[in-house]
Amino acid sequence: MQRSRKIVVLGHFGVGKTSLIRRFVEDTFSDNYKVSIGVHITKKVVVLNADDAVTFILWDLEGTDEMEQIRDAYLLGTHGVVFVFDVTRPSTFQNLIRDIEIVRQKIQGPPILVVGNKTDLIDLEKLEQQMLENTIPYDFLTSAKTGNEVEAVFLKLATLLNEDA
Repeated sequence: MQRSRKIVVLGHFGVGKTSLIRRFVEDTFSDNYKVSIGVHITKKVVVLNADDAVTFILWDLEGTDEMEQIRDAYLLGTHGVVFVFDVTRPSTFQNLIRDIEIVRQKIQGPPILVVGNKTDLIDLEKLEQQMLENTIPYDFLTSAKTGNEVEAVFLKLATLLNEDA
């Protein structure tokens, strides 16, 4: 059985949302940074097993430092959220709990996976210390550049959505 699910990818400017999606969909990475304006939509089929797959319609929303500014129209019909922060930029995770709460108020119900990206740019010991010191609630630590844990994020989301189906 195959279903379509709208997945919204959110986060501050420059956290690597587009790079995560590109790594997941195309298995590529580019150092050329281009700002997303508005929304960019792509899709990919995630196979859960021989009899079950889900088509992710991935909405790459422009980055904003104020989650209140996200257009509600972009969030209509959302089945799941990937909220991305940059592990090298504290400004993208200092208000993470508040940011997630704002998103939860806008779209109640869908699962939200919190992803720290750009782990290739920081020492792992420093990263672990930083996550503990700041009590950052995250589900995955990824690198769009190396591909580390990127597939796992979307597979976990597909599994969560399959459980709810």
